[in-house]
Amino acid sequence: MINRMNFIVVMMTILSLVARGQERLTLQEAVTIAMQNNYDIKIGKNNLTIAKNNANIGNAGMLPNLTGNYSNGGSIQNTRQTPATGADRVITGARSTNIDIGADLNWTVFDGFSMFANYERLKELQKQGEVTSRLAILTTIADVITAYYDVVRQQKLVIAADSAIDISVFREKIAKAKLQLGRGAKLDVLTAQVDYNTDTSNYLQQKNALQVAKVRLNQLMVRNVNLTFYVDNDINIDQVLVYSQLAELAEKQNPNVQNAFINQRVAALNLKSIKGARYPVISLNSGYSRTNSTSPTGFNQKFAANGFTYGVGASLNIFNGFLQRQQERNAKIDIENSTLNLEKTKLDVSTQLLTAYQNYSTYLDLVKLEQRNVDIAKENLDITLVKYRLGSIAPLELREAQRNSIDAQNRFIEMQYQAKLAEITLKEISGSISLTN
Repeated sequence: MINRMNFIVVMMTILSLVARGQERLTLQEAVTIAMQNNYDIKIGKNNLTIAKNNANIGNAGMLPNLTGNYSNGGSIQNTRQTPATGADRVITGARSTNIDIGADLNWTVFDGFSMFANYERLKELQKQGEVTSRLAILTTIADVITAYYDVVRQQKLVIAADSAIDISVFREKIAKAKLQLGRGAKLDVLTAQVDYNTDTSNYLQQKNALQVAKVRLNQLMVRNVNLTFYVDNDINIDQVLVYSQLAELAEKQNPNVQNAFINQRVAALNLKSIKGARYPVISLNSGYSRTNSTSPTGFNQKFAANGFTYGVGASLNIFNGFLQRQQERNAKIDIENSTLNLEKTKLDVSTQLLTAYQNYSTYLDLVKLEQRNVDIAKENLDITLVKYRLGSIAPLELREAQRNSIDAQNRFIEMQYQAKLAEITLKEISGSISLTN
């Protein structure tokens, strides 16, 4: 039966071979793949295309409408005509035909400037589509970066858990050697084996967490979730972010603020369009028609006509049950609401930014503190290992030093990850996140 030491060696060899067969995935590659495949980005681009297609003068009602028409009909009748003098005239199966061909042109040349307001509104909606598409891109980039560094974190935690197993194997080996030499106790060997099993369990759980994190990242990249890969173990944190600069960028670039501002503009244009109903509507119309008809039972058995029609029309809303006033009042309330929403959005963004920056600053300090703790715990563990080998300390002291070292490493990794999350949040809120963050 293979002993534990050989089992660990075999497992580490297998893991090494598997890692060599995996692809190395960089952060920039992950973001690039997601930008190409992500469904939210594709949907955002399609919606933007629709908004661009809608933003034209024809959709605003500025261009004339030209309609062609054609009709071809007839009838079959049996008739009896009784004149004042003479015999009755009887016609059986009299076929009549009627063909109309024409075109009508209608053009509203003035509608109280509503058409111009509508055109400006369509252009604002196009801008909103651009902002929404950009928001989808920023959100996707932030999600991919977050998921990528979660993989980095879990990968580093797996390494830390593996190092705990190495120490437990060393401790069990020493305990068995002492027992064989008559200088140790069976209890020490059993305790070492229990601690080894505990560390192995933690290692397996951590490996599972790593695989789950990889599946999540594959999902965000919209590729086969079974694809395996490895990432670099570095968590690089941008430590020079300045709050005042981020706040200035957020006011100009944050998509939510930009959307709220556009909504305010759209509300104002909507009021302008509604007020246009107070003015007269002037339209031009023209047309051409050609008619051919036959009627064996009529006075004229054949008839043909063609020609142009033209005219000018004007209409004015004099009274519509106070609906005009009601619509204008509601539009003014919409403007007020959009202004309030803009101010609320600015406040929300400022709050999120300040909170994220406070977290960012705190986590940077914690990273430095935990780095020192890692160095101290490692030095303490090294000294404890030497003393344990010499038999000058009890196994429990070694286990405590081992726990302190692993806990310090885990806290350091977690603080690095949290600091990176705070950095990502700051750049997402300020609209300054990029492919290489």
